[in-house]
Amino acid sequence: MSDRASVVHPPQPATIRRPVGINPAARLPQLSIVIVNYRQWDNTAALVRQILGTAAARRGAVEVVVVDNHSPPHPLAARLRRWPGVSLRRWGRNRGFARAVNEGCRLSRGQWFLLLNPDMTLADGFVDGVLRLADQLGDADPKTGIVGFRLLNNDGTTQLSSGQFPTLASSLAGLMRPRQRRKYQSVNASHRSQVNWVTGCCLLMRRGCVQELRGLDQSMFLYYEDVDLCRRAQEKGWKVWYEPTLRAVHHDPSHGRPVSPQLRLIARHSLLTYASRHWPRWQYGLLAGIVRLEACVRRWWAKQQGHDAPASVYGQLELLAGELWQGAVAAGRRRLIGVVKSMPPAAGGQR
Repeated sequence: MSDRASVVHPPQPATIRRPVGINPAARLPQLSIVIVNYRQWDNTAALVRQILGTAAARRGAVEVVVVDNHSPPHPLAARLRRWPGVSLRRWGRNRGFARAVNEGCRLSRGQWFLLLNPDMTLADGFVDGVLRLADQLGDADPKTGIVGFRLLNNDGTTQLSSGQFPTLASSLAGLMRPRQRRKYQSVNASHRSQVNWVTGCCLLMRRGCVQELRGLDQSMFLYYEDVDLCRRAQEKGWKVWYEPTLRAVHHDPSHGRPVSPQLRLIARHSLLTYASRHWPRWQYGLLAGIVRLEACVRRWWAKQQGHDAPASVYGQLELLAGELWQGAVAAGRRRLIGVVKSMPPAAGGQR
């Protein structure tokens, strides 16, 4: 079957009803599916219902843990709480993707964690395929820690989902490429292969690996936490795989959405944090200087256009880059959170 023919579009919100027939098995679930929600209740509920309709969920092999990053009240939130096999954790403020994932893993009971974005539609047999893969890898290769999967766009074309670890040179060169190719690279493989990193929107992790790494780096509010996780995993001897035989549709990837000034600040903060962890200090310092210059130019241009609000955000980015370079990590984090709190709903905040 072609990729295009395999695309399944998510059900409309009106079709979402309470799942039935779930067998709450006494044994612990093997797989815990963690979904971080941010203003996507319809998508989240549709994805959860698709998961609970699988044979794996009905026999109690799967649980779903939803962590909500301070979305507005919604009727679907109360309905999700009543669905068997589902746990919902809601926060009073947006604490970031990495921290929400870590909370979801903390609340989970499975030996494997599957991270899924709300805007995903899983191919038929995906969940059962992940369970078979976990069984196989659990027995055959105890050092497999992370697995990514083949992602598709809405039209059935392949969506890039893995890449090389970023360097200063590759990060600067990426500015000359389309956004969907800046971080990613094609994997020409029809079978499982080892890669540097895989995207966090559809990611399988072994509990032992997550525990040894102490989860995702919570200092990264959004973006690059998946790259950092895979890098730290390999430094500890864990393997990262790309599995092309299991596929899912990612409907609204971040590279296809407009970049608000707030999201640009969040992404630059995460890149600077990653660079501070993994690059030589002179490269990190050069990147911080480039980010400050970029922020200065964007602030000036926004002022010229009479756009005071974006100009203010770019001013905050200019100060944040300076603080991170000087080692004032806490001050930079406070500045980041201040910008996040002021984000309008349309600014985003989801992977």
